[in-house]
Amino acid sequence: MNPEQNRTAAHFRSLHTSQKPLALSNAWDVASAVITEAAGAPAVATTSAGVAWSLGLPDGDRLDRERAVAVIASIVNAVNVPVTADIEGGYSETLDGIAKTVVEVLEAGAVGINMEDGSREPADFCARISAARQAAGNAGRDLFINARTDVFLAGVGTLDQQIAEVLARAEKYVEAGADGIFVPGASDADTVAALTAGIAVPVNIMVGPGSLSVSDLGRLGVSRVSLGSSIAQAAYAVAHRAAEELNTAGTYDAVSEAIDYGSLNGLFATSN
Repeated sequence: MNPEQNRTAAHFRSLHTSQKPLALSNAWDVASAVITEAAGAPAVATTSAGVAWSLGLPDGDRLDRERAVAVIASIVNAVNVPVTADIEGGYSETLDGIAKTVVEVLEAGAVGINMEDGSREPADFCARISAARQAAGNAGRDLFINARTDVFLAGVGTLDQQIAEVLARAEKYVEAGADGIFVPGASDADTVAALTAGIAVPVNIMVGPGSLSVSDLGRLGVSRVSLGSSIAQAAYAVAHRAAEELNTAGTYDAVSEAIDYGSLNGLFATSN
């Protein structure tokens, strides 16, 4: 048992409220995490896609446990706010392996995880959630399990059918040990309201350009919002534009809004 880590976990739980939704601008390395904290974020969440890309891998359960946990540990050690880690499907195809992942993530200092159902059957995903919950309990650690369901991303069936499927899965996932339900792809106010009305735990919505504001989502009952991989995508878009501009026009406008060198460097001089 780690009392200090459990206190951090309890604080992280308390941040999930529709009165002031937990707004997470997902990080993928130490630099992005430190910048996120410096911007006033109350917690740091990782993006598995961003982590994978930074290591030269595609997203989609292609990252291995060892490298994922190493990134999580480096981020935890660099910031002073709670860290929740995106572990995709658990980095294992066995329940024992998922338990091992959870234990290592907890040892790295994270107090929350995202785990996704993807194309898995709900019963399989429930078993994964239960394995994660049991592993945390056996370790004497509090762990916020945010269960992601990809029903809307799959786009199968009518909107009403998708909402019904999400609600049915959410009930099962909560019974299996999930603390929150993450529903990427849900965007319009009526859909979001139906989800928050039918799900008994904090609801997490993915946001981006054109999405409802954090405050509007809070009024609809949302307790957590995430930018997902979009910040990493935007950062890499700057790299692409700058390289393309340099090698075509021979100009440098793409980097005109860069963070001042001294300001950026100073963040790391005080982070350790």
